[in-house]
Amino acid sequence: MNRQFNLIGAMVAIGLCLVGAVQAAEFVKIDPPQTASGYLARLLINENPFPGERGYVSVADSKAGMRQVLWVLHGRMHFIPSGYSQSQICATRSKDILEVITAKRQCEGFFKDAKGKPAMAPRVESRLAYLKSIANKGGKPGKFAELLNYGQGLASAYNTGGMDAADQFAGISKVNSTAVTGRAYSWMTDQDCYKPGGNFVAIPDAQGGSPGGNRYFTLRKEPK
Repeated sequence: MNRQFNLIGAMVAIGLCLVGAVQAAEFVKIDPPQTASGYLARLLINENPFPGERGYVSVADSKAGMRQVLWVLHGRMHFIPSGYSQSQICATRSKDILEVITAKRQCEGFFKDAKGKPAMAPRVESRLAYLKSIANKGGKPGKFAELLNYGQGLASAYNTGGMDAADQFAGISKVNSTAVTGRAYSWMTDQDCYKPGGNFVAIPDAQGGSPGGNRYFTLRKEPK
C-alpha cells in the first residue's frame, strides 16, 4: 500500500513538474486579434523579419522597423503634409489606427471582412503561431521572444497613448536633390519591383531608409 501511494505521489510530482515546465516556457503573450493592441501587434510583427528570414539583420534593426511602421501609421493620421489630404495618402479619413490599417490596398493581408470588422489573411496568424512556437522553446527567452514581446509592447503602448521612440525620418528635408516633406508615409518590401508611385520618394540607405528589410517612402514637397 505504501509503495502504491509512493508511486502515485511520484506521478503527481512528475505531472506538476511538467506543468511547471510548460508554464515556464510561455515567454510570449500576444493579445487576441480581436483587440486593437493585438491586431496592431500582428501588423508590426508581420511586417518585420525574424532570425533566418529574408531581410533580417539584427534584433535592433527589426525593432527599428517595427517602430517605423508604427510611425508611418501615426503620420498618416496626425502629420498630413501641406498640399496633401489624408485620403490621398492612405485612402481614408480617420484618426482610428485600425481604419488606417484596413483601408483599401494599404496593408497587405490586413483588411475588413464582410461585416466590416478588421480581419487578416490566414498566413499572418500561421506565421505568428510558428514564431511563438520557436520563442517558447528552450529554458530561457531568446531573440524570437524579445522581438515578439517588443512588437506587442509597442502596440500596447500606442493604444494607451504612448510612443516610445522619435521618428527617425521626421527631419528629412531633401532626398538627393528632391525637396521632401519629412516623415515616412509608406513602406514596402525592399526590392526594386515594389514602388508606391505618385509623389512618394524612396528614402535611401544613406538616410537610414530600410530598417527591418523594408524600404520607407516620404513625400515630394508640394509648392505652396
